Amino acid sequence: MLPLIIFAVGIVFNNYEQDRRDATQRVLDTVRSIRLVLDSEMQRMTGGLQVLALTDSLRNGDFNRFRRIAAGFLDQYGKDGVVLVADHEGRLLFSSITPDVASLPTRNNRDIVEKVFGTKRPYYSNLFTGAIKKRLIVTVEVPVIRDDEVLYDISFSPPIEIFQAIIEQQRPSADWTISIFDGEGTNLARVPNPQETIGKRASASLYTEMLHQPEATLSTVSLEGAPLITGLARSSLTGWTVAAGIAERSLVAPLWRTLAITSVIGGFLLLVGLGFAVRMATAIARGEMLHDLLIEELNHRVKNTLAILQSLATQTFRSASRAEREKFEGRLGALAEAHNLLSQEKWQGSDLQDLIVRVLQPYLLNNPERVRMFGPKVPLSPRLAVVLSMIVHEIATNATKYGALSNDTGTVALDWEIIDEGAGRQLRLIWTEAGGPHVTAPVQRGFGSRLIERSARDQLGGEATVDFLPRGVVYTVTCALDGGG
Repeated sequence: MLPLIIFAVGIVFNNYEQDRRDATQRVLDTVRSIRLVLDSEMQRMTGGLQVLALTDSLRNGDFNRFRRIAAGFLDQYGKDGVVLVADHEGRLLFSSITPDVASLPTRNNRDIVEKVFGTKRPYYSNLFTGAIKKRLIVTVEVPVIRDDEVLYDISFSPPIEIFQAIIEQQRPSADWTISIFDGEGTNLARVPNPQETIGKRASASLYTEMLHQPEATLSTVSLEGAPLITGLARSSLTGWTVAAGIAERSLVAPLWRTLAITSVIGGFLLLVGLGFAVRMATAIARGEMLHDLLIEELNHRVKNTLAILQSLATQTFRSASRAEREKFEGRLGALAEAHNLLSQEKWQGSDLQDLIVRVLQPYLLNNPERVRMFGPKVPLSPRLAVVLSMIVHEIATNATKYGALSNDTGTVALDWEIIDEGAGRQLRLIWTEAGGPHVTAPVQRGFGSRLIERSARDQLGGEATVDFLPRGVVYTVTCALDGGG
């Protein structure tokens, strides 16, 4: 009996080591996925601020009119979001909280204001106590530029609950600990125990690794003292780090339980034969542990609420080769690249078709034939390129959620032409959907629809219309071509 038990225990431990390697890879895949979701959300905030920064009311100092425009941006984030506009000295010129800015203190994170004015680029702050909110916040900072000169720094402090919701939705099970750390290794969102841990530094073992590696897997001990198998991934966009760990006990407990079962069954199966005993021990050991991992994997995929990531995740894998994993990561990287279009440093303009291809790249990866594009070569100025990329992105997002790109059969035709009129040359772009779900006009317009219409009217000197035809939505965008187009 003893040799049989020893042999079965060896098999169980070998399977445990394999499951541990699988768990290590899984935590790394999880933090990469959460990092992409986080970057997408931060890029969406940045894009909205950049659109606000282009408004004439803000660049001309008409803050009363700008207040109404900023309110539309804040509607999507709830009552706790705050927009501020400050000058180079950190003096507040506008606050979405109150029109009485004279009574408000100056910005207390002057270093990041100096960076925005000095580099003309967006920045993302670490966690700090806001001078107005009097609680821990992070900010997105965007320059307001006119004639290549920074006039103001427009900042947005989103509700911290947004980041908490991201990790709670992405958490595979209660055995997982997930955190988002700022650039100094301070918790800004965490599960479990967010109230006790937000604002605290990462555990010593994890903090040391964060300083030296953009991505890593390691064994750590949580702030609660629990041993974890941990993965971390740093965002190149914000400088923040996502860390996730699965409790060691979730692997060890099934191991000991399986060993006990194997020992009992081994004695019984000795009467039947050595071969049958080995098969039963292996099946019981692997069956229970793989069942747990499969259930956790399914929960993780279901909780991924981003519609675009869901469409890509349907093609993912579980027992795939390294090459297949890299292919999947490349698809997600293409999505992040499309979002990064709005924040490129010193962007000098773009050809219209190149711009559209980059914005639509995530939707062309699996079946490029679903989107057909036709039109002449149209060079765009940086201003036109930024605004048009926002408009096309919003239209494509709507198509992915509700329209022709939300199923496997829908198609999109995207055509454009240059119209010569007395008032000058104009660009007309037509997005036509077919083969999607039956179309009915919405009762209310969302922020995306308002953004499309306002951007076309206020920033492009044209208009945007949408026709909700039963066979598919048709968007028509016209705009004046300035000196760059």
